[in-house]
Amino acid sequence: MGLFSRKPKTPKPVNASAGAGAGNDSASLNSEGSNVKTSSLNSRIQIHNNNRASAGSVPPTPLTPMTPMTPMTPHPMPRINLPKPPDPSLDAAGYLRSLGSVRERCKIVTDKALRNALHHFDVDMARFPDVVTFVCGIIKRDFDPPFSSIPPHGRYQHFCVGGRDRIANLLATFPDTVDTTEKCRRLIDLFLVSVLLDAGAGTSWSFKSAENGRVYRRSEGLAIASLEMFKAGVFSGNPSNKFQVDKDGLRNLTVEQLAKGMQSRPGNEVAGIEGRAQLLIRLSNALADKTDFFGTDGRPGNMIDYLLAHPTTQASSTPIVILPVLWNVLMSGLAPIWPPSRTAIDGVSLGDAWPCSSMPQHTPSPSSPGLSPFPNSQPGPTAAPWESILPFHKLTQWLTYSLMQPMQNLLKIQFAGTELLTGLPEYRNGGLFIDLGVLTLKPNDLERGLQNYNEHCIRTGTKGVEVAPMFEPSDDVIVEWRGVTVGFLDKLLVEVNKALRKELNGGELTLAQLLEAGSWKGGREIAEVSRPNTKEPPILIDSDGTVF
Repeated sequence: MGLFSRKPKTPKPVNASAGAGAGNDSASLNSEGSNVKTSSLNSRIQIHNNNRASAGSVPPTPLTPMTPMTPMTPHPMPRINLPKPPDPSLDAAGYLRSLGSVRERCKIVTDKALRNALHHFDVDMARFPDVVTFVCGIIKRDFDPPFSSIPPHGRYQHFCVGGRDRIANLLATFPDTVDTTEKCRRLIDLFLVSVLLDAGAGTSWSFKSAENGRVYRRSEGLAIASLEMFKAGVFSGNPSNKFQVDKDGLRNLTVEQLAKGMQSRPGNEVAGIEGRAQLLIRLSNALADKTDFFGTDGRPGNMIDYLLAHPTTQASSTPIVILPVLWNVLMSGLAPIWPPSRTAIDGVSLGDAWPCSSMPQHTPSPSSPGLSPFPNSQPGPTAAPWESILPFHKLTQWLTYSLMQPMQNLLKIQFAGTELLTGLPEYRNGGLFIDLGVLTLKPNDLERGLQNYNEHCIRTGTKGVEVAPMFEPSDDVIVEWRGVTVGFLDKLLVEVNKALRKELNGGELTLAQLLEAGSWKGGREIAEVSRPNTKEPPILIDSDGTVF
């Protein structure tokens, strides 16, 4: 049994009508772990998979491998004062790049949603209980009360598709001369590259594993592809250690090499393969520039040494990393990797942050020639230019969730301030609220999105199977959708904990557990019901492979 493994438990049916049979690797070919088959509106709130997991078992569904962590019963930590984000009036770019800004700024859009005052969506909060019911059903289907076996959201689970703990198997291949810290460095190397490659792969792509011949799609397929490339040394420039990611290995990476490793070819193209390759090549420059974080050899895993040596970590008798320190490593250390076209303030790139018409709009004085990007929006009485920008930092948050897992498990590092992390504003979590009727795209935007989709099909030579509106990541529709998703996920957590109060027996699910066991999985499963041929979200993203 590996470090991340759990003992098997025989699955039991939820009810007499539940389908029989435990999940296995073959499920990944079509549904990657889902068993939802019915498509009627009423049945959307029914759960048809009988696979469950509880403490001490390997769940039979491909998407719910467990770790030995029990997130609801963390080790007691001394009270630690977290640094506050920069004052936006003094350092607007610093504030918008901070983790604390995401929830604060998204609250503005969420408050408008609760008043049904969004620009691009009609909001029906009477349908919110349907979302709660659906998510609770999935959680109760897959886990036994009090749900303490639900792992926090992270990339690790995707490596374990089919119930096979590939990370434990990888660790077992390292010789005894590799100490625990170096093992953790290697996992940080792998997880970071894998997360950066984890943008939507598209509907036509799949990956056939060289290890077992199974075929995987979407996030799990991208995870297995990145793992097999990592094990082959594709990302390493060190002849004596192929199990690493470093500046030299990434600097020499080509689009053709990445396409080969991901099995991207005509008829099986990965969406945005060029954007993914350029992202990793820019990562090589970031690793080379930030030697204080990544060492002279430019490895992501060297951030462990920086974190453990940080004064705030050293202040405790046990390793406790305050989350803003890890956040600074990822935001500052990886800043050069984002495309130069991203939103910037005073020449400082903000990364995943975008102008949004639902935010307060700056009105330039008559003497100022500047224009608001949304001149028809209602201006705030004293809105500063930065206030129109909505930050998300989805990939950086996904990295944070994912990188904490190996550090917690292998090095027993604790993290203070994880409550600052938000729900991930991406199309599975956001699609959940559209497919279950809470959000409905307004007619004019729907028409524009369908036209975009038609133009996309003509441009790419593809044939639409299940037509859906499409927008670029910077489109105001997408930005507003993502903003309300962050706020609705917080509300969903509160309501799910209320609905499961009896089963939780005094405990509470964390947001990271809700993302893992409920909202992300629920968004995927309801997409399979609503669009069974493509399983795509209700709104499509014309992505370059660097955001979604």
